[in-house]
Amino acid sequence: MPGTSSSLPVRGVAEGLTAPVLAMVAGETSGDLLAGLLLDGFRARWPNLRAGGIGGPQMVQRGFDAWWPSDKLAVRGYVEVLRHYREIVGIRAQLKQKLLRQRPDIFIGVDAPDFNLDLEAVLKAAGIRTVQFVSPSVWAWRADRVDKIRRSVDHVLCIFPFEPALLAQHGVAATYVGHPLASLIPMRADQAAARRTLDLRQDDLVLAVLPGSRRSEIKYLADRFLRAAALVKRAQAAVRIIIPAVPALRGQIEQAARVAGVLDDIQIVTGQSHTVLAACDVTLIASGTATLEAALFKRPMVIAYRMNWLSWQIMRRKKLQPWVGLPNILCRDFVVPELLQDAATPQALADAVLQWMDAKISAPEKIGALEQRFTALHEELRRDTGKIATDAIQKILEG
Repeated sequence: MPGTSSSLPVRGVAEGLTAPVLAMVAGETSGDLLAGLLLDGFRARWPNLRAGGIGGPQMVQRGFDAWWPSDKLAVRGYVEVLRHYREIVGIRAQLKQKLLRQRPDIFIGVDAPDFNLDLEAVLKAAGIRTVQFVSPSVWAWRADRVDKIRRSVDHVLCIFPFEPALLAQHGVAATYVGHPLASLIPMRADQAAARRTLDLRQDDLVLAVLPGSRRSEIKYLADRFLRAAALVKRAQAAVRIIIPAVPALRGQIEQAARVAGVLDDIQIVTGQSHTVLAACDVTLIASGTATLEAALFKRPMVIAYRMNWLSWQIMRRKKLQPWVGLPNILCRDFVVPELLQDAATPQALADAVLQWMDAKISAPEKIGALEQRFTALHEELRRDTGKIATDAIQKILEG
């Protein structure tokens, strides 16, 4: 639904003011988090910054005027998008007309490439500067999309170090800004403090279960994740199982736990995913940004994903690399197991989790080697993202 203002100021740097007028679109929880951290950098330079568009609570906390909530775009998969197609296209059409009329100094699309690239193409053609924060993963899926990126945006802010050179080969200007989460998450998390926060004992064996932040992910993953948790509990009776839930999805997770027979054996907390990851020994986790967060917390993990059968058939034909999970993609190796679609059975998931738990006792060097890989990754991704991104935006505005 539209926010409180639903309009941007009619003047910005184009009229000589010191603070630019920005329009932004962030889809889903991870995009909202990234955009919020980006806004911190912008406000450090431009305290009077005005920004509006589509965003979530992290952005709103920083003064963003959310005309529509970001969860309107939180849909993944071809078939799933079709079910929401009319609403999403309607929102984009309304937003396009609003921005063409109000003409912000710059438009920044945060992830959500299926929504943002088409919108950016129209805005760029109309003379509005456009930036995409988080490059579409042309190195993993849909390499043909790079031509669309070139037509749609003036600049790409990349969160992975290898992306600018790849985009430059196709005539796309880009800047590596680091990943904001690498600065937000400490190099060495305080596990003891996290456990105290969650009322866990220091000697507990803790499994974090993260079945996703989208309704469709809960639909396809929660049942299997919780059945796997039941199997882990059967094998390791003392294990503590904790699930950070998006408030709107908590009921679905509780129902899946009830069906799996583990509702009384798990601890569900609202939000607090970073605290949960800091506290756990192992995590069973849905593929997506959360897997990178788990890697930055240096946690052993089992990555899994399931979606509508037809969506899976389409996506796997576009897959360019052997890996799907971000930690494996960035490490260029299967450093953690991936169980996708039909392979993500409760038994297979439980077995993979139990192997990590056994390694804590029988093969601590395996855990140590993984922590070293993730520490190196953390150091590579940690940059002053807000300042670097703001410098790039400043140059685009001046140009």
